[in-house]
Amino acid sequence: MAESAGAAESAAGTATVGIVGAGILGLAVARRIIETRPDVKVTVLEKEDRVAAHQTGHNSGVAHAGLYYAPGSLKATLCRRGAGLLREYCADRELPYEECGKVVVARNTREIAALQEIERRATANGVPGLRRLSGSGLREIEPHAAGVAALHSPTTAIVDFTAVARAFADDVRKGGGEIRLGFEVVRLRPAGPAGDRVRVISRTGELVVDRLVVCAGLQSDRVARLAGDSPAPAIIPFRGEYLRLVPSRTDLVRGLIYPVPDPRYPFLGVHFTRRVDGGVDVGPNAVLALAREGYRRRDVRPADVWETLRWPGFRRLARAHWRTGARELYGSAVRRAFVAEARAFVPELTVDDVVPAPAGVRAQAVDADGSLVDDFRIGRRGPVTTIRNAPSPAATSSLAIAEHIVDQL
Repeated sequence: MAESAGAAESAAGTATVGIVGAGILGLAVARRIIETRPDVKVTVLEKEDRVAAHQTGHNSGVAHAGLYYAPGSLKATLCRRGAGLLREYCADRELPYEECGKVVVARNTREIAALQEIERRATANGVPGLRRLSGSGLREIEPHAAGVAALHSPTTAIVDFTAVARAFADDVRKGGGEIRLGFEVVRLRPAGPAGDRVRVISRTGELVVDRLVVCAGLQSDRVARLAGDSPAPAIIPFRGEYLRLVPSRTDLVRGLIYPVPDPRYPFLGVHFTRRVDGGVDVGPNAVLALAREGYRRRDVRPADVWETLRWPGFRRLARAHWRTGARELYGSAVRRAFVAEARAFVPELTVDDVVPAPAGVRAQAVDADGSLVDDFRIGRRGPVTTIRNAPSPAATSSLAIAEHIVDQL
């Protein structure tokens, strides 16, 4: 019945698109289709009982300006475009969008060259208002910060990405789209007389669509494989743990204080992030999560652990960077060590100034050779488009990524 109904719709001239995942990216894609092709029937499929349940809902809330990304990369292009679209959207919907600014801090002279490279990239990417700061200039922006130099990005902002995703969901519904919650995709099959459509099957029902877009975040590789896509890259979940400044000490940070990142990793390192509610988070670290959605240390799913260990890319990654992994684990277990790393940027910080905060899980794509996938990776297999890697700044870039994907559908 499901397939014959879908075939009747197609014969009547109504194209159908399914979106797997109701995070900010999946909802942005659905919204863009409705905005540009109101004749298309759009259905968003989400396994949880709410939108923005995973990476979107555990996001640090930073709207990035595009400092770090290689000029000409998808990350650079879509981040710059997306930041402008996001700012306009938040203004139109009266959602919080605060340009509190960010400083990237060189702690010593050895980091100056890397800071200069960030400045070069940011300038090439068209990031507005950049300013190099001396140590004294840094303290004019962030009086409690320490460093020999810094790069100031005044347009880096903070937002509430969960609220943005909910607004996107409202747009989808108002535009005639449907969001099916509790619909976990377990199988994909060819459909239609020519096999050029997709039957999407869950334990609670099924749907036949002309096109399918997979925006499944932490499950993206698994859903892509259901469509016959290659095993690589595989998602390796890294939990990012945070501490939060107690209310009496939030005056230590005015905006965002970031380190000069290690170019070997896509992680930015421990930093200070002001949030739209006035709180300040410290972190994250990056430790291997023992479940795809393992936000707590006690969250362990043996099948997920086994899948991670079996992936040859993870084994190569672990052999190459085990010392860094051990240091991250130590910081996770010993709060004093975590705080000591953060104190390099704000020396007044003490263990008594922080309390635990909710963690997030990064869906880090890893190729079979052990390399960490840094840029967005978007693929296509027949009628199925797969977003295989969409780490930060995907939330910032969501409206621009949606334009990019819908243009290709």
